[in-house]
Amino acid sequence: MRELDDPFRVADDILDWMRRETPIILVDFHAEATSEKLALSHYLDGRVSACVGTHTHVPTADEQILPGGTAHITDVGMTGATESIIGVEIAPVLKRFTTQMPVRFEPPRAGPGAMCGVVVEVDPESGRAWSIERIRLEQTFG
Repeated sequence: MRELDDPFRVADDILDWMRRETPIILVDFHAEATSEKLALSHYLDGRVSACVGTHTHVPTADEQILPGGTAHITDVGMTGATESIIGVEIAPVLKRFTTQMPVRFEPPRAGPGAMCGVVVEVDPESGRAWSIERIRLEQTFG
């Protein structure tokens, strides 16, 4: 992978412009490390309405409003098949891990699924979050 810019510096560079457009700012931080996601939320606390993490596909149970009024959750989870490994058929993932050979990943065509996310209530004047609630909606598809 190519080297990426520092997300803390990039946030500083664009936040002034964004705040001129709207007081409500949502940051989706697609990162692996939970510590980095929480650190960015604290760094942006009071400057954004919400900072939510994505990437690991597993919802965390740490939703909170930080002292400055920023809603945080380390990972909102995924939308996709629940009888899967991060949304894809189980057998090819197991084959890849046990043989170290590349395989094609496909989502299951039918079965139970879930949509994960959060609902954040925000003061439209200040952009401060009032609440954050984790959601998970389940349904069978196909």
